[in-house]
Amino acid sequence: MVKGTHQALHDARNETVKIFINGEFFVREEAKISVFDSGYLVGDGVWEAFRVHGGKLLFIDQHLDRLWQSAKVIGIKLPFSREELIKNIHNTLEVNGMKDHVHVRAMITRGIKKTPSQDPRLTISGPNLVIIAEYKEADGESKNQGISLFTSAIRRGSPDYLDPRLNCHSKLHEVQALIQAIEAGADEALMLDINGFVSTCNATNFFMVKGDEVWTSTGAYCMNGITRGNVIKVCAQNGIVCHQKNFSLFDVYGADEAFVTGTFGGLTPVVKIDGKPIGNGGSGPVTTSLRQLYEGLVAQQLK
Repeated sequence: MVKGTHQALHDARNETVKIFINGEFFVREEAKISVFDSGYLVGDGVWEAFRVHGGKLLFIDQHLDRLWQSAKVIGIKLPFSREELIKNIHNTLEVNGMKDHVHVRAMITRGIKKTPSQDPRLTISGPNLVIIAEYKEADGESKNQGISLFTSAIRRGSPDYLDPRLNCHSKLHEVQALIQAIEAGADEALMLDINGFVSTCNATNFFMVKGDEVWTSTGAYCMNGITRGNVIKVCAQNGIVCHQKNFSLFDVYGADEAFVTGTFGGLTPVVKIDGKPIGNGGSGPVTTSLRQLYEGLVAQQLK
């Protein structure tokens, strides 16, 4: 079994889910897109993923803000409104009879190319929209036992060639980092920025606790995760000092607690980094408190 922040319980219903592709629904095994799609050819696309509970799309405005910003950054003019996208998402959930413990990914590529090429002028269709909704309930093992991290040699890139805040289809450097971590016997990868400061993980955002203070990166070299932002928000609302600052592995190895954040797993404790134990081998008091505060924020979304 794959262990990590995306560890989910098996659900046989996912074998027959219907997937939305450009206004039509296809059963999973028949859901296909052209090999000339720009996302397949050159990773030219953007995406968002979010949770659904009680039929409600959690933090959807924040996710769509990021999606529209990402599309604008890479020059994709979305041929639909936010309201139309939300309607298509709800239609996907309705077709599949989904309400709880659902994970949705909406993917948009520039479109179909005339021939394999980077050149956007060779795109002969409008943007392709795919919506995949699956039943995904987080396995409690990672949240209860924590995960281990390994610091990868793969760095987070500089904003002047591929801004790390862009949620694009090209995730090869994160994949490389994760492969290094797995080969080192860890669950996921910790990644440094171009200056050697701790930035983020391959698929989640990193936090650590020093005394009664919470530290996370400046956000300049990492995906500005929605859950990351919400954790920073609940810290501010509850008088918990949260520094967004540069820090190194020297600081991390001496942390009292550490955790990572993500849309799927929420807050997941980190119990070991590069073979060095962090805290007491589980979810520390600050991590536990923040998880409860974050879950309270989720509960507000469901009202």
